[in-house]
Amino acid sequence: MKRALFLALSASLVSSGAASSASAETLLEGILDILVDGGNDFDWQRVELPGTVCGNGSQYKFFVHDTGSPNLLFFFEGGGACWDYDTCSGRAGVLGAANPNGISDDYMDQFTAKYVSPIVNGADPGLPLRSRTDLVTNGWNIVYMPYCTGDVHIGNRSATYVDPTGQEPPLSWVHSGYTNTLAAANYARDRFPQVNKMLVTGFSAGGTATSSAYYFLRTIIDPVKGYLLNDSGPIYPAPNGDFLSRSLHDQIRESWDLDSVFSELPASFDTDDFGTINRMVAAEFPGDQIAYTGYSEDYNYSRFSYERFLTPNDKESVLSYWHEDTDNFVAELEQYDNASYFIPWHRPINSSHCSTIITFIGSHACQRMEEKHHWWEYLEWPLGQGYKCYSEFVPMETFLERFVNEDRRVRIYEPENEYNNQDPGMSIVAPLIGAALGG
Repeated sequence: MKRALFLALSASLVSSGAASSASAETLLEGILDILVDGGNDFDWQRVELPGTVCGNGSQYKFFVHDTGSPNLLFFFEGGGACWDYDTCSGRAGVLGAANPNGISDDYMDQFTAKYVSPIVNGADPGLPLRSRTDLVTNGWNIVYMPYCTGDVHIGNRSATYVDPTGQEPPLSWVHSGYTNTLAAANYARDRFPQVNKMLVTGFSAGGTATSSAYYFLRTIIDPVKGYLLNDSGPIYPAPNGDFLSRSLHDQIRESWDLDSVFSELPASFDTDDFGTINRMVAAEFPGDQIAYTGYSEDYNYSRFSYERFLTPNDKESVLSYWHEDTDNFVAELEQYDNASYFIPWHRPINSSHCSTIITFIGSHACQRMEEKHHWWEYLEWPLGQGYKCYSEFVPMETFLERFVNEDRRVRIYEPENEYNNQDPGMSIVAPLIGAALGG
């Protein structure tokens, strides 16, 4: 019955090429609820602390789910970044700041918070021919940090941004992510005084926050064991202007006053190279596990990183910059015994941006994903698939199990391939999710 309802909803959405993102979102909610109860209906407590604000000056709100577990998930939401009028006001769209109008009281009942992260929900929701799978975070306490400051949850500066068109009055903006993050960390320490395992993670800008804020969270909450998982918000090595991400780093250093934040880090962090945040965390917490996951073909964060700073800035060039930076990043992580990386090539969802959102379909990685070697392999299921994994095929849920529950280092950097593009299930799923995400 569920499969039949799914197909009916799918046909309704696919046949309506002009469907609005709102209607597509409603349909996807229906699909996930009908098929596998994809979202969460947790009992969330809204927390409002004095002195914490969103970018527009409204009260910052974060949310807590208390299960009585000895373990804690500290989750940073993603959604762009900003440092001028267009990006902070919302005019710039997807590459600007999320939630420029603040956080509503019912935020956790809305689509993003309810469905966007299987890690928060404790289960990969599954999709046709793919069952719901419980994850390592199932049943954990959760601190959920919505994103409304445009500064990857770590900025420390008030600013006034002028409308370049002159049509609107100047915009007063508060990059208060650092204050909000520290306040939430101190609250979590008091709320959960004895934490066994703490996983700090987030996607996109929240992934960047995961790496940037981990030292502060780790030292304040002081769990027995810590885990850092940065999804698609890499802080690439950039010691000087010859490195491709240096211009971005210089921009956010000034716009968010990051020197005032990073001066609080230990000497193992080099304030002249933001990429040393990875080295610092690995060195300061050698008993913890740190990891990065994201796609080689990410055409969202890569645009944010280079499009405004480098020329040429066409798609091919932007992705070539991203590949070079990712190669450097992998070489950096390989120096640390407690560092993992899990980097699939591509999936046609959200411009290959973020590997832990919505569903884990297409979030696998294989070190030897290659075109099939022999003609008879083309007769294997699924028909029409021209690629095959000739090493271990590792799904995201398996990576998480090994990373968190088994304390195992996992290193997979998948080569270029068309596996996900040729996946028949993906041809159904990707348009649905793309429509719901508005693209």
